[in-house]
Order: sequence, then structure tokens, then C-alpha cells
Amino acid sequence: MLNAKLASKSHPEHQSRVRITDRVAVGGPELLIAAGPCSVESAEQMERVAVELAPAPVQLLRGGAFKPRTSPYSFQGLGLEGLQILDGIRRRHGVPVVTEVMSIPQLEAIAAHVDMLQIGSRNMQNFELLKAVGRSGKPTILKRGLAATLEEFVMAAEYVLSHGNPNVVLCERGIRSFDSYTRNVLDLGAVAALKQLTHLPVIVDPSHAVGLRELVAPLARAAIACGADGLIVECHPVPEQSVSDARQALSLDEMVALVEDLRAIAHAVGRRVAGVAAPDAMAA
Repeated sequence: MLNAKLASKSHPEHQSRVRITDRVAVGGPELLIAAGPCSVESAEQMERVAVELAPAPVQLLRGGAFKPRTSPYSFQGLGLEGLQILDGIRRRHGVPVVTEVMSIPQLEAIAAHVDMLQIGSRNMQNFELLKAVGRSGKPTILKRGLAATLEEFVMAAEYVLSHGNPNVVLCERGIRSFDSYTRNVLDLGAVAALKQLTHLPVIVDPSHAVGLRELVAPLARAAIACGADGLIVECHPVPEQSVSDARQALSLDEMVALVEDLRAIAHAVGRRVAGVAAPDAMAA
């Protein structure tokens, strides 16, 4: 790495935990499972998501209020209305929420309504935004750029860290390749490497990596097996009706089933799913 003074491990056992709320953290033995729709579409949609996913347990609900889209004619999100919906969900259900921030002018309003920020792939090297998020101190998921090297990824995190925010979670979400069958290529080697290079928690977004819902669960399981500290997964009450990323969204039932599937894998690699006893304990 270049000069990643703050992101690099100081010794092999150096592992940071990022606390999102008093009850939810990432980087320890307990996996962080974040899930929800690509976009906040309505209060009713998010209410159903919270009611069905919180008991799974999903500890962090995701939903985009401001959406970066390739086409300027695509749905761009509900904006402030979406933030207010997320804020209502977190207050009523006691489940923290995360949403993407795309620009410095959005930052203050977003930080006031959610528990965690997300910097998307397209903004991984938006250095002024990284500095502003660093000054905010808000827990932040930083997604890897779609063609970023690991050095560029870690140094992007260094920008946030060096401006006063130690609460950074790295997210591998797939990189571009020559093969167009999947949306991107999930780089699980990067997950293993990042766990050696940095003390920051590392989570995986299998949804954006492959863009095909039938491949999300197998890659989610593989991510936990190779050492990821958690997952962030797209799901929707009616995936086919999602206004964005419909093809990669799981149903809520599929998301609950995925959390259940992770129990044995987590136990095998010395981790656990929140609220779930290890298999040995349950047998006793």
C-alpha cells in the first residue's frame, strides 16, 4: 500500500469494530446482515420490509433515497421524502438504516435521518465527498470502485479516516470484466486480501456483483466462508415490480431463508448470526 497509516493493520490480530448503534456493530464475531430494496419507493414498502426482515434477523435496513443512475431519465429516488420514510422506520422498529450519499450538499440532511452512510462505487474517489464524510464522523460503508485496485480502495478509506472518521466499513461489490453474463465479477480474493492488509471490517454486496438473483445466495455464502464480516443484499416485497435493479433483488422470503442458511457456514468459520445460537449450543 502507499502510505495507509490509519487503514493498515498494526499487527496480525488488529481488527476494528465499527459501532452503528448501541446494539449493532460490525467487525466482531457476529456477522452484520444488511438488506432492503435498492430504492425507497413508499412508506408501505419499507414498513413491510422492516416487519418481515427485522426478525430474521437483519440488523441493518438499506434503501436508496438519492439514486445514481446511468440514464438521467431513470428513477432518481424520492429524495427528502425517502429520508423521512427511513427515519420513521428506524424510530418505529428500532432497526438502524443506511442510505447512499452522493454529494456534499446532501450530507447534512442524510446524516440527520439515518444511522449509517454509504459511499457508492461511482464516488469511491470523490475525494471532497470522502473528506466531508470523514468530518461527519458518521459510520460509513465505502464501496469499491468498479475498476479500482485494492490500493486505490484502501487509500480512499484513508481519506475518510484521515479526516477524523474511524467508522469505515469496506464493501466489495464486484469489478468490471470482459464477461457480460454477470453484472460484475465478485472478487472474493480481494476480501481475503483486505482482511490481511487492513483492520477495517469488510462486507460483501453479492447483489451488485452478479445482478442475477439466482446467484446471490451462493455468493453470499461463499463471502462468509472466505472471511467477510457481513453482507449487504438487495431484496424487495415484489422483486419484479422494483423500480430499480429488479433482476438482482431477492424476495423477502428468499432473504429470510438466506439468513437461515448462513448459520452453519458462520459457525464453521468461527462467526455467528445475530440472535442465533451456535449449532453446538442449540444441540445441548
